[in-house]
Amino acid sequence: MVIRLRIQGEKLVSKIRSFLELIRFSHTIFALPFACLAATMAWYANTQTQLWYAEAEGMAEFVPQGFRWMDGAGILLCMVFARSAAMAFNRLVDRKIDAENPRTAARHIPAGILSVPQVVSFTVLCALGFIASTALFLPANPLPLLFSLPVLLFLMGYSLAKRFTNYVHFWLGTALMLAPIAAWTAIRGETILKLLQIWRETGAFCALPAEFSALVLALAVCLWSAGFDIIYATMDADFDRRSGVHSIPGYFGIPNALRIAAFCHILVPLPLLALAFFFPPFQTLWLCGTGLISVLLLYEHWIVDPKDPIRVNAAFFNVNSLISVTLLAVGILEMLWS
Repeated sequence: MVIRLRIQGEKLVSKIRSFLELIRFSHTIFALPFACLAATMAWYANTQTQLWYAEAEGMAEFVPQGFRWMDGAGILLCMVFARSAAMAFNRLVDRKIDAENPRTAARHIPAGILSVPQVVSFTVLCALGFIASTALFLPANPLPLLFSLPVLLFLMGYSLAKRFTNYVHFWLGTALMLAPIAAWTAIRGETILKLLQIWRETGAFCALPAEFSALVLALAVCLWSAGFDIIYATMDADFDRRSGVHSIPGYFGIPNALRIAAFCHILVPLPLLALAFFFPPFQTLWLCGTGLISVLLLYEHWIVDPKDPIRVNAAFFNVNSLISVTLLAVGILEMLWS
């Protein structure tokens, strides 16, 4: 009996590991820090609302909800479930393409490690988990629940975009930029609804630049992630051309694709620098952090070699993980010291 239970336990652990590998769970570190940063910015904004809007009509008595652990748990669960559903859906719809590509033929569905029904069930469960997690922000903030289905459909749409547009990488960038926007909306939604109510009733739009901070941060995320996805796609440029898969490297060629990726990354510091205007706490340390990010992006392009998957993976995972974690750390330190 003990041996049988141990074998069953080992099979369960192996199956869980396979699902985590299927969705590249470690890659959650790309978007999650930006969601955490935007959420922390929103919590800070909530503490400053009465000061910021002291003279705004209709805002004098308004006090937004303070920090709640449930909100933090909601953001974490939403991020994990949404990304897991989107990644699993990607593996489902790309299973035939993956089977034909030597680089991806060993992935879980083509290799028979996980079956299509298993991955379908996993995708549905994660999608339902994402929608259910948005209920944690109720009743004060219904916005996450209202937008949960459109957001989920857009995330899954990335998996289909490579079938009709060479600019699929910017779809991914837009998908990742939803992380800070959604996190800000989840925490700051009560204030957003109040400002919209005042605008509707009085015609006065009194929102301060700080309310658009998440959008500015999201623009940086979009440019950054589109750029590194173009770099990653250079490994499949030849296969994409042969198989009809749309991508910038496949259509424009690797040298031009790397130039486009570099242009995206050259633009990344601009919205990061602009945040010093939009979000008051972000000053000296944030500007130094932006400089460090610029150096890391230069390093990413210096080490990349499309003919060497090891160097591409180093640029893709190691450098970009450091970028996201660095910005999170710098942003939190700025808010603590302000």
